[in-house]
Amino acid sequence: MNPVSDEHLDSVLIGGREERPIVIMEYDADWPSRFDALALTLKVAIADVALSVEHIGSTSVPGLAAKPIIDILVTVEDVANEDSYLGKLEAAGFVLRVREAGHRMMRTPQKDVHVHVFSAGSPEISNYLDIRDWLRVDDKDRSLYAMTKRNLAQQRWADMNYYAEAKTAVISEILARARLWREGRKVTGN
Repeated sequence: MNPVSDEHLDSVLIGGREERPIVIMEYDADWPSRFDALALTLKVAIADVALSVEHIGSTSVPGLAAKPIIDILVTVEDVANEDSYLGKLEAAGFVLRVREAGHRMMRTPQKDVHVHVFSAGSPEISNYLDIRDWLRVDDKDRSLYAMTKRNLAQQRWADMNYYAEAKTAVISEILARARLWREGRKVTGN
């Protein structure tokens, strides 16, 4: 992954950088049902290429404060083969926002849904799922992550990607514990 810089963002963002306030709100019990409806839309639109559709990010973790943006992970065989999915997702109402090596991100015009598309086998997939699943069961790291997000949200960011990068150290720390937990579950069969 490339470090976030104005130059990098200008090369991967469709429509340029956006300065938007970061709003962190308490967990909303309606987020899972919003995901379910969106997942159905995605599955209908790209049923022939979607290998999986997962709810990721903070809105997928009950009890975790979050930006009110539903993050969705879609796995396809080859993310570079945009002809297999991009037009179909655009027809379903999503707009391409990020085009970078190994990753595409589409969003709704309202900017309240982010659809991250990766190729099968991309390491980002297990990272997203490991963190999600760990934060669902670990109160301490869920609190640490919420506090980090709230503290960072008080700052002004030239683009949301800078806010995301500022969370990297804490996410890496949490991901390390998530991986240990996941490996322990594999060994014990839980």
